[in-house]
Amino acid sequence: MTSTLQARRALVLYGSETGNAQDVAEELGKIAERLRFDTEVAELNAISLKQLVRNSVVLIAISTTGQGDLPANSQTFWKALRSARLRPGCLQQVKFASFGLGDTSYPKFNWAHRKLYNRLIQLGAQPICDRGESDEQHPEGIDGSFLPWSTNLRQRLLQEYPLPDSLEPIPDDVLLDPKWLLDFADEAQPPHQDINQNAFPSSTVNEEIPDVAPNDLLDIPGGLVAKVVSNQRITPTSHWQDVRHLTLKLAGTHPYNPGDVLTIYPKNFPSDVIQFLALMNWTSIADIPLHFVPSFPSTSPPSRLPITSMSPSSTITLRTLLTNHLDIMSIPRRSFFAHLAHFTTDPFQRDRLLEFTNPEYIDELYDYTTRPRRSILEVLQEFETVKIPWQRVCSVIPTIRGRQFSIASAMRPEEDGTKVELLIAIVKYKTVIKRIRQGVCTRYVALLKPGQDITVTLAKGGLGVTKAETAKPVVMVGPGTGVAPMRALIYQRKYWREEDQSTSTNEACAKDILFFGCRNAHSDYFFKDEWEQLKKEGVPLDVLAAFSRDQRQKVYVQDLVRQQSVSVYDALAKRGGIVYICGSSGKMPQAVREALIEAFQTHGSLSREDAEAYLVDMEKTGRYKQETW
Repeated sequence: MTSTLQARRALVLYGSETGNAQDVAEELGKIAERLRFDTEVAELNAISLKQLVRNSVVLIAISTTGQGDLPANSQTFWKALRSARLRPGCLQQVKFASFGLGDTSYPKFNWAHRKLYNRLIQLGAQPICDRGESDEQHPEGIDGSFLPWSTNLRQRLLQEYPLPDSLEPIPDDVLLDPKWLLDFADEAQPPHQDINQNAFPSSTVNEEIPDVAPNDLLDIPGGLVAKVVSNQRITPTSHWQDVRHLTLKLAGTHPYNPGDVLTIYPKNFPSDVIQFLALMNWTSIADIPLHFVPSFPSTSPPSRLPITSMSPSSTITLRTLLTNHLDIMSIPRRSFFAHLAHFTTDPFQRDRLLEFTNPEYIDELYDYTTRPRRSILEVLQEFETVKIPWQRVCSVIPTIRGRQFSIASAMRPEEDGTKVELLIAIVKYKTVIKRIRQGVCTRYVALLKPGQDITVTLAKGGLGVTKAETAKPVVMVGPGTGVAPMRALIYQRKYWREEDQSTSTNEACAKDILFFGCRNAHSDYFFKDEWEQLKKEGVPLDVLAAFSRDQRQKVYVQDLVRQQSVSVYDALAKRGGIVYICGSSGKMPQAVREALIEAFQTHGSLSREDAEAYLVDMEKTGRYKQETW
């Protein structure tokens, strides 16, 4: 066992697609720091296998994407870990603990975590505690399973790496210092007492603040410039939901396949930023250049800066940080309240903030934050005595993350760039506390204007569509905006058939089936005219729509799958077809799965057990693919 502080090194790694696993990793990092470990937090792709053995313990948080895959920022590491040249036992010096983030609406629940865990064991790595797993469908979210698991992890770390008798863990009520702090970039800037002046310039007070995000392009690693071609609302203004058909043009050629995703990086709006600056008493220094400085002399230069696109030599202002980089409109996590408790002198508000950090009050935290979708800005408006030191803001407020959208168009080379179409439902609704809520990204998307340039990234999705499968029929289930990747698939198969005339006859191409679901035929039957036009052009396609609100009894996509079970069985069991399911996670994927099992039972004369086994075999052979969100 390790007994000296010199050997207490913890490496915390994450594989994350949307940022949740990174949040968990940051929490694990804080646990390790409080136990006096020299701690580094990094994405899996950023480290080599050799670095694993240089640490006392390795802690891993990883999510599952697509068809049981590891996130993109883990693939390089995973490839190295799977190398045939690695001998059994080569990682026997590595002690680790791992936590997986998954969703039970997916057939391959937490597979990425289990694959990674099993491979580490296979190579001799030693787990110091049972692996942890969370379920997106849990009523209390990730914390429902992470809190008890992390409590056990802390106990096991103390047992495995006991502290000297003269030293105790850093108490929870002691504020941990971040690796990087903000400071004035110019030594001639005003002294620190000036930062408490709280007054808007008179021009700001009197002028109306435009409710639109600034147009400057973001510096995103791997970012592409996309020009907005059109941003059309395709639901009637009388309909409860605003759904946009957004068309973008990327400069140059950027190939993509059905199921691939485009990530849009939103910004905060000036009105919210100005409120935040005023609340924190930062208005007077909002536009003074700042830079990051290490909080300890031991902070290594390669340590990741809070803003990944920045270097230690670059400068930024608080206004730009809050507009482009810090997610002041996100729903705060439990750790946020632990931070805030350090920054108030009001004992009542401090006690209230600490209550939200107590695992015994997890229901109360959910009711205060997640249920009403209360934002960080609104929390600070309610806890008005909290004043975050501006030097520490990047360790308190999470960074804005891009939002992924399934591409709704097929790839065709064009002379003037690459066209990408998206189908985006604008998030805007009233909560239980009667306040209007808007999605951080979709609020930004709703106000994009034709001709405007934005920063995006393009990434592979999990559907794994290939041209070789064009001759096989497909059964697509895509209710709501889940129809976006289905539209891309339908058009791409059409183009592929046109390129290869040998598969363009009806004899070779069995009919594809699209099951679409929405509320009303009049309001949100997306791309209805296109489906009819495709049929006129001879595309072998049946589109079957379920309208849940157009009659007394609700009808959903799974009901149509049952009604059309003969055609579904013929396409899948007799012709070796493929199932694609896209849309909201939750009940829909499981309901469709059940309808498919019933079809195999009825028309294949199979027992329930054999029908389930057939569907599992479809998953294993890549004939059952799901992408839900």
